Amino acid sequence: MSVPAVQADILVIDSKTTGSLTSSDDKLGQGHFTSEPTTSEEHLVLRRKNPFLDPRKAAHWKQVYDEADYECRHVFDPDLEWTEEEERRIVRRLDWRVCLWACVMFFGLQVDRNNLVQVVSDTFLDDLGLSTNDYNYGNTTFLVAFLVAELPSQLISKKVGPDRWIPVQICLWSIVAGLQCFISGPGSFLVTRALLGLLEGGFIPDLVLWLSYFYTSRELPIRLSYFWTTLSATGVVASLLAFALLRLRGVAGWEGWRWLFLIEGLITLAVGVASFFMMPASAVQTKTWFRPNGWFTDREMAIVVNRVLRDDPSKGDMHNRQAITPKRLWNSLKDYDLWPLYILGLICYIPQSPPTKYITLTLKAAGFDKFTTNLLTIPFNVFHIVTLVLITRLSDVLNEKTFVSMIQNLWCLPCLAALRWWPGVSVDAWGTYAAVTVLLSYPYCHAILVAWTSRNSNNVGTRSVSAAVYNMAVQTGNVIANFIYEDDDKPLYHRGNTALFAINVLAIALFLLTKAYYVWRNKQRDKIWNAMTEQERTDYIANTTLVGSRRLDFRFAH
Repeated sequence: MSVPAVQADILVIDSKTTGSLTSSDDKLGQGHFTSEPTTSEEHLVLRRKNPFLDPRKAAHWKQVYDEADYECRHVFDPDLEWTEEEERRIVRRLDWRVCLWACVMFFGLQVDRNNLVQVVSDTFLDDLGLSTNDYNYGNTTFLVAFLVAELPSQLISKKVGPDRWIPVQICLWSIVAGLQCFISGPGSFLVTRALLGLLEGGFIPDLVLWLSYFYTSRELPIRLSYFWTTLSATGVVASLLAFALLRLRGVAGWEGWRWLFLIEGLITLAVGVASFFMMPASAVQTKTWFRPNGWFTDREMAIVVNRVLRDDPSKGDMHNRQAITPKRLWNSLKDYDLWPLYILGLICYIPQSPPTKYITLTLKAAGFDKFTTNLLTIPFNVFHIVTLVLITRLSDVLNEKTFVSMIQNLWCLPCLAALRWWPGVSVDAWGTYAAVTVLLSYPYCHAILVAWTSRNSNNVGTRSVSAAVYNMAVQTGNVIANFIYEDDDKPLYHRGNTALFAINVLAIALFLLTKAYYVWRNKQRDKIWNAMTEQERTDYIANTTLVGSRRLDFRFAH
């Protein structure tokens, strides 16, 4: 029985003896190879999805890496072997040095992006003569600017390298964030919102691209879950900072919210400066004048590179200072097989967005003072961390993306129903708090969808563009969400919550349709591929000009 090239191959070689190769099926019904060793000694493992076991594929990809001038091509080794313990040790080091710093940088983004939620619990709106509709306009201005900057920022990052562009971004937006302490009215409020959006736009896909240089597709969702737990952790820290900084009212004649903007901007500026020294361009470029020994030995460096390439050979089809050409950009944008994920990004986060932005205003309207209001936002951020990690782990364990991600909107459905139709919300402050807290503790599927988009792109150029387009879809959803809670609908927002409930039902339906679409597309390709002879498959792999998810030997994750 022939094994299609798209199937996940695993070869286990005993360090002293070699067993016979046999075919077996994994839980997804895909074929893979395992050896049956004759001893119980430690095995050397060639990582799963190793296309380089086939010399024809190894030669093909070596040519691709050489032509692309891929920066890690000199350590590409189809026959490199390593132990599982070596790999675990290296991944732990990557977690401490790559993933942890990514979380620190994301903390800087969240502090400056979301501190508007804290300042509106103070007298910010009253001091500037702003209504809640003006607050909506400010959020919308930020999101539109953020959205517009997504793709250009990603193109700049791909040209100069995320290790250079990301620290520049952080430093620039932190300066604008700190200068918000001088806001004097609606005009300066909207200007600073627009500048922050332009400078912060593209940061998330830029950072995801950098992370993808070091982690496999199976590891990336878990690391992104840590990344997005920073969102909730930042909410806790920001609430505690707000509790302290808003008490500076009167110092130097300033309101508390002015001190909050200034101090948090300075914190982020420190993160931006440090990032210039904390982000190597790639696994083979960790040695520099301030880090003369680098992060890895030569063997460890080779393992880091080859494990990533064996998981996804396309990660070496561009080098990390290579710009995306207009042709590559157009081919990526018209890849319709990724659009189901973009549509999910547009719709599935809308139901949680207005309650998140309005929680401090909602709690103030329910009768809580500004200090208690900020402290009451801490519990849902803590619960959000737990549910986010759990849902991402569940996706990894089950190797399932669609149904696990859909849990997010299934969770929100009864909560939105309570906000809209439960009478207790309208008469009881603590009832309001309970309903909103449970809703905002939802299991966030964003890490799964970001990694899912990256996995289904199957190409560095497409991955760069798709990350930006996906995030643009998410920000477009946030823009839509800003017009759901309106001034004439407060304080219970019955009309708005009815709309959120309907959108949430739509999101559940879209998850099911996405699953059906990718199953159908894979079956289409299986039918064509299985009808080809071995020679036809070999010729296709060697000669096709199709790239990314357009390749016939690629299967979509779902």
